[in-house]
Parts: sequence; C-alpha cells; structure tokens
Amino acid sequence: MTAALDAWFVEEILVHEGALRHYLARHWPNVEERHDLRQEVYTRVYQSAANELPRHPKAFLLTTARHLVVDRARRGRVVSIEPMGDLEPLHVLVDEVSPERWCGGRQVLARLSDAFDRLPARCREVVWLRRVEELSQREVAERLGITEKTVEKHIAKGMRLLADRFLGSDDAARTRRDAGVHHRDADDDARQAD
Repeated sequence: MTAALDAWFVEEILVHEGALRHYLARHWPNVEERHDLRQEVYTRVYQSAANELPRHPKAFLLTTARHLVVDRARRGRVVSIEPMGDLEPLHVLVDEVSPERWCGGRQVLARLSDAFDRLPARCREVVWLRRVEELSQREVAERLGITEKTVEKHIAKGMRLLADRFLGSDDAARTRRDAGVHHRDADDDARQAD
C-alpha cells in the first residue's frame, strides 16, 4: 500500500506544488514559514490519503492548506500569559481597570471564541474572512468560489448565531420558539372562532 500511496502522492499531489506555493504566497505573509507550512500540508494530505484517497486531489490539497493557514492565524493571535513576578517595585502606573473587569474581559473573549468555534464550518470561514481579515464581500465570494449573496447569507446567519450563543440566548431562542407556538395557538383559536 505504501508504494501505491507514494505513487499516487507524486502523480496527484506533488504536481500541484506550484498552485500550493502560489496559495501560500498569497495567504501567508511570513516567507520563512511557508516552507514549513507546505511540508505540514503535504504531511496532512498524505496521512489522510492513507485512510482514503480524495476524489479531487488538487481541491483537497488547497483546502488542507486553507485550513492550516486559518488554524495558524488563529493560534498566532492567542496571547500567551506568563508570570512576571511582582510588578510593584517597577512603579507601574495602575490603570482604572479593576481585576474583576479585566477577568471579565477575558471571560467575554473566551465566550466569543467558543461561540465562533461552534459556527458551521463554511459560515465560520466566511465570517472570519469578512470580519477578521476584513475582506470585501466580493473578495470573500471570489476566494471561496461562492456568490456574494451566499456570503451575505452566511454573514447574517453567523452574526445571528454568534449573538445567540455569545449572549446566552439559548434561553431567548427558546422563548421566541415558545412565543411562536403561543402565537400560532392564538391564531388557530381565532380561526376556529370564525
């Protein structure tokens, strides 16, 4: 199987190295890291193909690259927290932000991150490109090969789901559903009275 997989990899994946290089050049600013990214993409594709060969190798290769770039970008935005010791001797000016408010901000960020991670994959990708990378609606549509109307729908759905999950509106959604049922019952009663 390994020899057959190696042959498949050379014939179906490595032939698209130019496309992969071009994709990484467009989407990853750090030139020094592109080689490592490319190798990691190849590793992921090879390992995945060992389980099942993809039907569309080039699309699978570029999708894997896209996912890796998004993962790396997301991880790169995470700020590490390292203990610094006692800051009082440094005579650091104290901001009016209380520890409770600061912790609350971290909790809000964690809730928002959790809500974002729960979005459907395509919706999450559209929201990321539009709101975080600040691409135009047209650029997002072109990059993902979808219509601008679809981008618009994904943004609306994503913002609604983020708001519902972030604001803890599972209760609010239940209330709206219950209210909808209540209104339907009232409408049915009114029809029956006529």
